[in-house]
Amino acid sequence: MVQVLVVDSDLGRRSSVEAVLQYLEHDPVVTESADAGSYAAQTPGVAMALVGIDGQERSTLQQLAERRPELPVFLFASDADARRRGGEGTPQGVLGLLDLPLRQGQLTAALRQALSHNSRNREHGGAGRAPRLVGESRPVQRVTSLIEQVADTDASVLILGESGTGKEVVARNIHARSSRRSRPFVPINCGAIPADLLESELFGHEKGAFTGAISSRQGRFEMAQGGTVFLDEIGDMSMHMQVKLLRVLQERTFERVGSNKPIHADVRVIAATHRNLDSGIRDGTFREDLFYRLNVFPIEIPALRERPGDIPVLVEEIIRRIEDEGRGSVRVSPAAMSALSAYHWPGNVRELANVVERLAILCPYGEVGVEQLPAKIREAAREDAPVEVEPPRGSATGQRVNGHASLPLPEVDWAEGIDLKHHLTEVEQALIRQALERTDGVVGQAARLLGLRRTTLVEKLRRYDIERPA
Repeated sequence: MVQVLVVDSDLGRRSSVEAVLQYLEHDPVVTESADAGSYAAQTPGVAMALVGIDGQERSTLQQLAERRPELPVFLFASDADARRRGGEGTPQGVLGLLDLPLRQGQLTAALRQALSHNSRNREHGGAGRAPRLVGESRPVQRVTSLIEQVADTDASVLILGESGTGKEVVARNIHARSSRRSRPFVPINCGAIPADLLESELFGHEKGAFTGAISSRQGRFEMAQGGTVFLDEIGDMSMHMQVKLLRVLQERTFERVGSNKPIHADVRVIAATHRNLDSGIRDGTFREDLFYRLNVFPIEIPALRERPGDIPVLVEEIIRRIEDEGRGSVRVSPAAMSALSAYHWPGNVRELANVVERLAILCPYGEVGVEQLPAKIREAAREDAPVEVEPPRGSATGQRVNGHASLPLPEVDWAEGIDLKHHLTEVEQALIRQALERTDGVVGQAARLLGLRRTTLVEKLRRYDIERPA
């Protein structure tokens, strides 16, 4: 049971909100706008405040800010949705705007966000913790296991994976579980800084070292002394800088630009890239000796399309983070979750997070259905939907066993027996090839003929190394 302060000068609206809270077995404390501050101060157990937009809400918010500044506040109004569409911003210090009449799901989401807000305030500094690596699939569990194995060493780690898979999340988790966790974690994106400025960013510079160097400046390696440097997109680093980085890794010393005084580098280096560094070595764009220095302990992050079963837990985690940051809340219907799971996510977890944040803005404190999803996700869900397929006319349906059609059986020498698993695998591959030939190599159409989802067929093509017909 949660104690909730309800503030509104309109008796009818106040009573309706009170009734919803009582139905949900919460404890409403009801008052008019003029008494909001004193009621909030007298009831320290109140976990959140619901304030009606009645013309006096500014005064109410000011009272609450003076008497209970930490109290999470939500406004409610019968035209809340129209206010949002009209571009009226939510006042500072207010977590959200709720529609009347209050719906159970909407109010539950607001309560959950308020409790999370209170918990975060009690923790004092919870924002500094590493984000969780979310997922229950085998690939993610393997990554978690590798993190635990390497975290408490000083070995260099190379994190590989497509853009948006969460390489920095892995790096932060390694740092947070290491003996260096009380020291700084300093990230830098090597691909986002011009090559001629990267040396200064990494190692610092002295006053007058170059035009514009009006004072001495620490680099990222100095900032991270005793901690961890995370070199993101290391594959984009120039050959000139690769040589300098290799020296730091070998000798554990560096100099600022414009200085010849060596500085000891007591840092752990974690690097990451979405590029294929083996190809870079062959092409002459990445040094082989640097690769071996960085690749002491490689960790490969799976793409989101390879672990669709993790999408529901990722969505819940993203919603929880949105709530923790006071940016609203949203719920996803089972049908919409199924559509999200069917999409191939070329942008990986980053793209999923962007979609969920967009839904939280479009459907605040409401439930998202399939129709609210972006068009490309709805289209992918329609393509992936399995369908019942009639056998082609004139095709053999095989024998009938207990009234059901079956595939033709092979000739079997039962004295010798049969490798059933091997036979079924061969039959599956043959049917996949036939479906691809029938559809001129169009995977989505072949998946429909086989009654599979497109993503499932793509995985089977990869597993069996089946090429589509030209």
